[in-house]
Amino acid sequence: QVQLVESGGGLVQAGGSLRLSCTISGRTFPSAAMGWFRQAPGKERAFAAGISWSGGITYYADSVKGRFTISRDIAKRTVYLQMNSLKPEDTAVYFCGADRSGAGTYDYWGQGTQVTVSS
Repeated sequence: QVQLVESGGGLVQAGGSLRLSCTISGRTFPSAAMGWFRQAPGKERAFAAGISWSGGITYYADSVKGRFTISRDIAKRTVYLQMNSLKPEDTAVYFCGADRSGAGTYDYWGQGTQVTVSS
C-alpha cells in the first residue's frame, strides 16, 4: 500500500504562485513514477505533470508547460508541484498519484487539495 497526502493548495490571484506538496508513505514505495492531476468543476480528472522517481525525468501537459515544475525529494519522499503564472483556468482540485509499474496507470491517489485562482 501507498499513502499520499497533498498540501499547499489555497486561493491566489491570477499571475501568482503556489507550491503543492505530496508526502508519500507505505511499504510498497517507491513507485516508478509520480504525477499531479487536476479536476476542474464539471470536468474529468486530467494529467498535469509527471516525474520518474529514480531518474527524475519530467513530462507535462501542454496547458501547464513552461509555468509548472514538478520535482521530487527522494530523502523526504515528497513530490512537489511549483505553479507559477497561475490563471483562473488552473482552478481545480489537484491530486497526487502513484504509478507503481511505470506503465502510465496510476494505482494510488491522495485526497486532493483545492487551488483557486481569482481573476
